[in-house]
Amino acid sequence: MFEAVEGMLAEHGELERALALPETHADARLAKRLNQRYAELNSIIGAWREWRGLGDDLVAARELAGEDAAFAEEAEALAARMPEAEERLRLLLVPRDPADDKDVIVEVKSGEGGEESALFAADLLRMYSRYAERVGWSVEVLDATESDLGGYKSVTVAVKAKGATEPGRAPFGLLKFEGGVHRVQRVPVTESQGRVHTSAAGVLVLPEAEQVDVVIDENDLRIDVFRSSGPGGQSVNTTDSAVRITHVPTGLVVSCQNEKSQLQNKEQALRILRARLLAAAQEVADAEASDARRSQVRTVDRSERIRTYNFPENRISDHRTGYKAYNLDQVLDGDLAPVLDSCVAADLAARLAALEHE
Repeated sequence: MFEAVEGMLAEHGELERALALPETHADARLAKRLNQRYAELNSIIGAWREWRGLGDDLVAARELAGEDAAFAEEAEALAARMPEAEERLRLLLVPRDPADDKDVIVEVKSGEGGEESALFAADLLRMYSRYAERVGWSVEVLDATESDLGGYKSVTVAVKAKGATEPGRAPFGLLKFEGGVHRVQRVPVTESQGRVHTSAAGVLVLPEAEQVDVVIDENDLRIDVFRSSGPGGQSVNTTDSAVRITHVPTGLVVSCQNEKSQLQNKEQALRILRARLLAAAQEVADAEASDARRSQVRTVDRSERIRTYNFPENRISDHRTGYKAYNLDQVLDGDLAPVLDSCVAADLAARLAALEHE
């Protein structure tokens, strides 16, 4: 497994040379992609050099131990450090989803529970926005349909990292674990008897596709325009600025009405469509992959009920990882890192298990 690092050394050198060229940075997307791969290789090569250095030092210390007792003690200390260094390198070499380094499009939709579900969808959006703020990401609303009480029937946002990120710590690498059905238990604002109700909202997480990832033929698109609408007469345009795009070959339909300009709504809809087409292509690739890959846990299945938010107990429970904490108020205010870290750890364990069965 560690032999793979030898080939990475050459790639690391090539990336270093490419990143030193001014023309590389003239293309912001290319520079970002190369920087992300360079950061990933830096981590792996750094861990490999530490592991190899410890091994070399251990051999030398054991050779000298017969002449000097101090070297025997040093050899013992070095041997104790080797397993940890080896495990760190092994984990870094576990294959990752290439999409983990991408930015992300998040769709939050109200579900069962009517107006209460729409208010909960707004709570989820606020949670993601606050978390993004904590880690230095930006959030852009692409499309939103509000409910009468200020919640969201549906809202779509783009979450972007600013600059290069650590391997696996880009928006999609972390937020992909949010895909699924989120259940809430609380007393709705519309409840006069103080009874706890259960409702749910759905979250769909897609890696944002660049134009080079997905090529869309304009001839495959049917574009319709219409007037946007909103609750109580708000956000209602007097012109046909809302856009609905149908991708005829797949039947995928995307609508956007958030912007005042028809052109802007078209661009936003195309961003969402590209992300959906990329996700669909990835599902096909997964289905055709090896048994080991198919056995991995699907983390972005929105039909799966993944988490419960219990307000009376201030409890959050993730049903996939067993994570449970009684700081729901803090999580909804953006303290999402411990929850996501439990998902990352469970996903890594699943991928390691898949490797061992190959």
